[in-house]
Amino acid sequence: MANKGSINMEIGNDGVAVITMINPPVNALTLSAIEELKRCYQEAIDCDNVKAIVLSGADGRFCGGLDISVMENVHKHGDISLLPDASIGLVVNKIENGNKPSVAAIEGFALGGGLELAMGCSARIATPICDLGLPELKLGVIPGCGGTQRLPRLVGTSMAVDMLMSSKTITSDEGKELGLIDAIVSSEELLIVARCWALDIVEGRRPNCNSLEKTDKLGPKDESLKILKSARQRYTVPRYRACLDVIEEGIVAGGYAGVLKEDKVFKELVLSNTAKGLLHVFLSERATTKVPSVTDIGLKPRRIEKVAVVGGGLMGSGIATVLIISNINVVLKEINHEYLSKALKSVEANLQGFVTRGKMNQDKMKMTLSLLKGTLDYEDLKDVDMVIEAVNENVSLKQSIFEDIEKLCTSECIFASNTSTISLDVIGKRTSSQDRILGIHLFSPAHLMPLVEIVRTENTSRQVIVDVIKFTKILKKVPIVVKNCTGFAVNRSFFPYMQGPDLLANLGVDIFRIDRVITEFGMRLGPFQLQDLAGYGIFLAGVKEFVAAYPDRAFQSPLVQLMIENGREGKKNGKGYYTHNKGSKPEADHSVLQIVEESMRLTNIAPAGKPISVTDEEILEMIFFPVVNEACRVIEEGIVVRASDIDIASVHGFKFPSETGGVMFWADTIGCEYIYSKLKGWYEAYGDFFKPSTFMEQKAAKGLPLGGSC
Repeated sequence: MANKGSINMEIGNDGVAVITMINPPVNALTLSAIEELKRCYQEAIDCDNVKAIVLSGADGRFCGGLDISVMENVHKHGDISLLPDASIGLVVNKIENGNKPSVAAIEGFALGGGLELAMGCSARIATPICDLGLPELKLGVIPGCGGTQRLPRLVGTSMAVDMLMSSKTITSDEGKELGLIDAIVSSEELLIVARCWALDIVEGRRPNCNSLEKTDKLGPKDESLKILKSARQRYTVPRYRACLDVIEEGIVAGGYAGVLKEDKVFKELVLSNTAKGLLHVFLSERATTKVPSVTDIGLKPRRIEKVAVVGGGLMGSGIATVLIISNINVVLKEINHEYLSKALKSVEANLQGFVTRGKMNQDKMKMTLSLLKGTLDYEDLKDVDMVIEAVNENVSLKQSIFEDIEKLCTSECIFASNTSTISLDVIGKRTSSQDRILGIHLFSPAHLMPLVEIVRTENTSRQVIVDVIKFTKILKKVPIVVKNCTGFAVNRSFFPYMQGPDLLANLGVDIFRIDRVITEFGMRLGPFQLQDLAGYGIFLAGVKEFVAAYPDRAFQSPLVQLMIENGREGKKNGKGYYTHNKGSKPEADHSVLQIVEESMRLTNIAPAGKPISVTDEEILEMIFFPVVNEACRVIEEGIVVRASDIDIASVHGFKFPSETGGVMFWADTIGCEYIYSKLKGWYEAYGDFFKPSTFMEQKAAKGLPLGGSC
């Protein structure tokens, strides 16, 4: 037996060396683990008593890939020499060409580098429930241990491209059907079958497959090249194109040439800003559930198995959908039969959307709907573990709901509000259960958007926060815990994004140019496209709340009100900044510029009444630097636990481009001193909307980052 820290090797009487990766929780590949794997493999190759090798992972998990700390360290020092020599040094030289066959015994999952190790083996045996995939593009890089070469040779070019581009995982059964997995056996039989399979290869009863040399699944070269050409038309992001180029190199010049090019491209991408940003998002997501003095004091989350949703409108029906697809029993409360029927149909329509997209079959939909019960009677809420109110933003209505449910529900029932603007202290004012009240702010559409703001008050108990953090993870949402304030973290930080574009329009900057600049940056919609889509009423209501809460820095523009007065309601009536015709893309309506000119005349903020001259870069800065500025105030006031929570809020709540790492991480790549100087100049030229926060001023004076790290 050889025990080398995170790698264990046992040589059996049958002549099979079982090498086991041991690094909880996912058996990730650290630098030392990779070196130990090399040593164990060489030891097994050199040992006369060893006929074959089985590669496995401890505790029912094969391997989750390269330890993320390796990439962190490379980014920190900007040094690719800190990367391991795993592709050639381990997979090619030891596993694939080590003169003794290897069989991968896969349980739980084989992801990223873990799957690449397995694909280097002569065969792969898996248990029935396994996830297999190469998700590297999600982190801004391509597979770095031969995955771009071996996957097409095992499953075919088309399927390999699909798996790589989408970063999706497949099951053991799918892997078996495609040729990635050779056999599926029970967990109890896994090592036994893997050992026998390895010995069968030695004895010539089974083929010794070198996947890098396989070509049968690739098919004719011309067909593979057509598949890659088609994929390039769909995937235009540089790292995706780079991945396709590497696949093509292997098809044209051979597998080993492809491995060499993959290694070169991987090293180029790993130091890119995109890789740094996406890694930051990945790590920041994992940090959001860590709340000092809450999650670190030994509290165990209680189970939340039955939930009541009060209000079945757009948000209420969306929340009910989220709950039932997560196997939570739901009681949906409405005020009359008409509203209840409409709410239940909305939930059913949401589920039908999953069916249409192939994410759920009809049987699963029927079973999921069985978890939903509609009611008009508060009595049906008495045994629920949580109540989520999702009614209109009406203070007295919300107060009366909480007052009513307190009389009926158990003393441990959690009272949650989906409010986006009203203080939770006000909502719970008429109850004596302040410790059980918090906000669960989901974003619309609730069944699709991943972010949840868990809003705590000064009175919310730590146990309730722990319960709800666990609950949101069951819902497969990304939670951030925030304190109570107008707009919480997401809407508060981004309220300048609602007003900045209007300010620029009133300074004479073309609104369609603004939209173009913002979408080219990576936002899904420009701000004026967003106004059209969301509706002007919602926009004005939001502005009203923020003007009341933050009058010192709010910019009030008559533009949207003028749009309404001119019979424009955005997508709602087909006429906004854009014309909206069913079945076609919105088109810029240049006649709206007359309304913009009227707004300019009324605000009279353009110097000498003439449009200002700005570059595209300045447009981007004038819209997003005020967002960074407001986020600084959110951090300074302790609304969020850490600065990186703002990054997650921006990426998942406002669809800020994830490649940037989130709004604060992006700001730190630009530099606090530069942002401060620009804001100060605009403040002096155009007023309080741009006034730098104290937090930013202090950071700039000391030359410190704004804190976009987890």
